[in-house]
Amino acid sequence: MVSLRQLFLQHQAQTSDFPLMLEIERAEGIYMYGSNGQRYVDLISGIGVSNVGHRHPKVLQAIHEQLDKYMHLMVYGEFVQAPQAQLSQALSTTLPSRLNNTYLLNSGAEAVEGAMKLAKRHTGRTELISCYNAYHGSTQGALSMNGSESFKNAFRPLLPDVRHIRYNAVEDLEYITTRTAAVLIETVQGEAGVRTPQNDYLKKLRERCTRTGTLLILDEIQCGFGRTGTFWAFEQFGIEPDILVCAKGMGGGMPVGAFIAPQEIMASFKTDPILGHCTTFGGHPVSCAASLATLQVILEEKLTVGVKEKAELFKQLLVHPRIKEIRNCGLMMAAEFESFEVLKAVIDRAILNGVLTDWFLFCDNSMRIAPPLTITEAQIREACEVILRSIDEAMA
Repeated sequence: MVSLRQLFLQHQAQTSDFPLMLEIERAEGIYMYGSNGQRYVDLISGIGVSNVGHRHPKVLQAIHEQLDKYMHLMVYGEFVQAPQAQLSQALSTTLPSRLNNTYLLNSGAEAVEGAMKLAKRHTGRTELISCYNAYHGSTQGALSMNGSESFKNAFRPLLPDVRHIRYNAVEDLEYITTRTAAVLIETVQGEAGVRTPQNDYLKKLRERCTRTGTLLILDEIQCGFGRTGTFWAFEQFGIEPDILVCAKGMGGGMPVGAFIAPQEIMASFKTDPILGHCTTFGGHPVSCAASLATLQVILEEKLTVGVKEKAELFKQLLVHPRIKEIRNCGLMMAAEFESFEVLKAVIDRAILNGVLTDWFLFCDNSMRIAPPLTITEAQIREACEVILRSIDEAMA
């Protein structure tokens, strides 16, 4: 009989020659359980997805209730569907009043693509600017905005009229001009290894965009939905975007993404041409129901309140000569090691010991730590003990 692993390798498209190959049978809270009975502490939340933990009961209830009503009915934006309308309204309550119109999609990359189109359509301009070491998705447009040449070169030609600037480099803001449609930037850089804005950089960026009539698009695909200790990361930096992009932690484990803008900007999609942006499955009612429940769980259970303290506990416990630095914005954390080779050995050993961690695409000597926001002090201590023991075993 062909094993599940053989089916995976023979028939499922692979993206590397070294997949983790863990067979997970179920997941609950911060834990995943393998087919061999081993329990794993999930310290990466499916790359920032499971902010409320795996299979949160209120998310499951919302999914079940929506399944009993209907699933897909019609392409997005034609029918009045309660999950879509209620989620859009709930999102607006977490945001500045100007950000009141939500376009619902299936993923972060799709949301980035929609935001880019909206910026070009609304401004009538063509130039787009993003940052070096940025990650915005893998589709052609989003890839064009990514800031790593090693990930892009094999797929050129990509979008024309895209420029990159250095994150936190105020002197590069002069490249934003009256021909720039939008600047797309991560509020906190994720795949660069958790890099936070310094010295009022985002305020200066906001001022430059306002002065040149350029739209500021904030990518909060990884750092949104409570990950950094506020519902949206930009709340900590005294600015507001013109367009906000979100996904990942938004769905409680279900696929959903969105870009959010003022109604007068979003209206640019209505004419010349009509249906300026379309999606068949975007705003899927089951995903929207899950997302609304996720939003309510974060707010009602006050999951952002303990984020700072939990992050500090990680930093207090993860002290080891092999760890060179820990960077964080809330529970979006990076523990830096001397090299990828050292880190990879530690990650492999930690998985054997029951803790799942990862590295970053553009910072492969740093360990990704982004657990569900529901993680407890006892669970943090358990995970850190395993990481420290894994470092010693890997280096022995």
